[in-house]
Amino acid sequence: MGCLVSTPQDLGGNRRRPGSIGDVSVYVPGFRIPKPVDFSLSLGDHLPKNLMESLSALRTRIVVMAGQEAPTVSRSRRKSATQHGGSTLADLHQALEDYLPVLLGLVKDGSQLQHKVQFVWINQEDDTEETAISNAWYEVLSVLHLMAMLSLSQANLLLLPRTSADGYHPRVSEESRRASIDIFLKAAGYLDCAIRNVLPQLPTPLRKDLPVDLAEGVLRALCLQALGQSVDIQLGMAIDSAKATLAVKRRLACEMVKSWQQAQDNIMNLPLANGWGGKHRLFIKWKYVEAKAAAYYYHGLILDEGNTERSHGMDVAALQAADEYFKESKRACEAFNAASPLSRNPPLWGTMKYLSDKIPKDTSSKVRINQDLYSYEKIMETAPTLPDFDLALKPDDFQLPPAASSWNEETVVAGQASFEPSEERVRIATLHYTCGLKIVRDKEGVSQQVNHSSIGCEI
Repeated sequence: MGCLVSTPQDLGGNRRRPGSIGDVSVYVPGFRIPKPVDFSLSLGDHLPKNLMESLSALRTRIVVMAGQEAPTVSRSRRKSATQHGGSTLADLHQALEDYLPVLLGLVKDGSQLQHKVQFVWINQEDDTEETAISNAWYEVLSVLHLMAMLSLSQANLLLLPRTSADGYHPRVSEESRRASIDIFLKAAGYLDCAIRNVLPQLPTPLRKDLPVDLAEGVLRALCLQALGQSVDIQLGMAIDSAKATLAVKRRLACEMVKSWQQAQDNIMNLPLANGWGGKHRLFIKWKYVEAKAAAYYYHGLILDEGNTERSHGMDVAALQAADEYFKESKRACEAFNAASPLSRNPPLWGTMKYLSDKIPKDTSSKVRINQDLYSYEKIMETAPTLPDFDLALKPDDFQLPPAASSWNEETVVAGQASFEPSEERVRIATLHYTCGLKIVRDKEGVSQQVNHSSIGCEI
């Protein structure tokens, strides 16, 4: 069924708690980091040597890479390349993709091997320092969560404004915006798959004992965050487009409100720890209020097209609501940035760069023009109800890959599983990040093209 072991916060020392995470366009609540596992102790009598060594090498590579990457990703680096020219985020993501089909062999056809190995991960949003569970589905869930966090980190790097070549104010290119939407939907796809296909595989008592990082509410909130930030980018692009109508902009803003409201509903009552978890809740609150400011602004502009006394009154009420939510969003933003770990706002761009000027200006103008026509009492006491639109964007349809071909029944039983990487390749893959080596991939797996020139590490 799965054995659970949790380490209280005050007994460990592995959790990374940076003092500052720099500029944040996309909040990532820390990386859960896997701890080493000795597969030979639990699987030595059940698997052929080659398969067991492959599992060990692939996971060791992730342990080392995640341990090195987590503290640097917590600081919003504008350059994400290694000394060899490759993206470390992409390398770690690829390592997880390589590991997943081999890992899934442990759960293939309900195999009892899924309960043989105790997997240990360091938490970030839970009070518990680390959680160890003897269930391979827990490992699959943790891998998908980390793949999603890597995607959100990559999106954050894309959405940090950069000074353009012409020397004007920092901006986010349209190419980066479009690429980030694809990445957000991919992250949402990993999380959606975790919710639909992995969580149900865990026994109910075990699901209740998962760290809050992997709680269904947190996974859903992160999925909705990815969708909400995608819609935010779409709205910014619509604002920049002369062809986009007010109706399109209002719909996008209302969809954004719905996604952030649902994210807040999912995370509101969860026992998130101070630090990454508390800051996560503040980020969602900030973005929810910010989305309402945008939605009421565009709703007000459309109401004003009615050209009646009632529609003008509702227009003024909507704009006043937009202005109040905008002011509240600035306070929520300050609270988010002040919470540990500290963060900063990058230069404004996109939706809020436009609305931070338009909302106060248009609200002030409307109220001043209409103050002689409409007394405060005639203006609706509450803001008009926003239209309800379904979310148009959906997570990518990510499916768990089939178990690696090396897990076919005949070879495992016979003790002759044939996994592609040779012993030398396995050894090099294990040393990949330990020694700072650059591995070049080919169709068969990991090649032996290694750059030894600048490294004092013997193979």
